[in-house]
Amino acid sequence: MLEKTKGVVLHTFAYNDKISISHVYTEKYGKMSYMLPQAQGKKARALRTLFMPFSLLDMDVETKPAREIQRIREARIWFSLPSIQSDPVKNAETLFLTELLVQVLREPEANPSFFSFLVRSVQFFDMIEEGKANFHLCFLLQLTGFLGFSPNTDEYVPGSRFDMLNGVFTDRLPDHPYLLDVSESLSFMQLMRMDFSNFKYFHFSREQRRNILERILVYYRLHHPGMPELKSPEILKALFD
Repeated sequence: MLEKTKGVVLHTFAYNDKISISHVYTEKYGKMSYMLPQAQGKKARALRTLFMPFSLLDMDVETKPAREIQRIREARIWFSLPSIQSDPVKNAETLFLTELLVQVLREPEANPSFFSFLVRSVQFFDMIEEGKANFHLCFLLQLTGFLGFSPNTDEYVPGSRFDMLNGVFTDRLPDHPYLLDVSESLSFMQLMRMDFSNFKYFHFSREQRRNILERILVYYRLHHPGMPELKSPEILKALFD
């Protein structure tokens, strides 16, 4: 049965010489995998060019619950994102975020609030210039709320430190090594206060930004078991250096 859904493209890769596989977070079904033809016909080539990371698409799809990889019949650009495609900083952040999203979004079920958040985030990212180098940090911390391990900031006071294993700020030394120092904890707390309305007013040095990203990824691995090492953070480090 042919159905329509909107979707955010996460990652597309060549499966073999006949098909590519695209991971898409859809409005109607959640995260899904779709096959794209590798044929050299005009229609097949045009379809493949639409499936860039963070592309926002309208899609006509065939969905069968028992099938692991679904079929796409037609796809159209729903919302154009010219800045993300052309800006090297935004492009690198997009590759990183979509690589991570493929790993942490695992259940194929609809989540309207998350889909809305993801679409608004992508649209906002395409529009901004000021603060764009911090976007991925802000996005990752906001994403924790949808994944179920948002840091608890209620106990924060100046000088306290963030316990990554328990997700809380504390003035005590825990019996594990996953504790940020005072400076890192302050930066972490500042990021938790950041949203898309005040984004441009926050400033971090390159070294601070790298350290924060490394700590956030540790935090994700602590609370999302099985998450593999990602390749794209190295691209971000090289770019921001």
